[in-house]
Amino acid sequence: MVRAEILVGGVVQGVGFRYFVRSRARELHLCGWTENLSDGRVRTVAEGEREDVERLYVLLQQGPSDAQVEQHAIEWLQATGELTLFEIRR
Repeated sequence: MVRAEILVGGVVQGVGFRYFVRSRARELHLCGWTENLSDGRVRTVAEGEREDVERLYVLLQQGPSDAQVEQHAIEWLQATGELTLFEIRR
């Protein structure tokens, strides 16, 4: 189990990005959350098997059809096990 914080920037707010993240994360059986940041980026924290988190990261580099991801970064962290589902934070 691993935990990662993923940041994406570009045209990623107002295009259904967080809903895309939640849908893909749940398909991959990941726990965590995603939120809009005040600087226009979207932050996602995901926890699960490393292979599944890596798959999510690849998907977020593209995003939904209306998004234009211009930057992305991932930081690997130690899993805490505290997360039980994947949600959108407001």
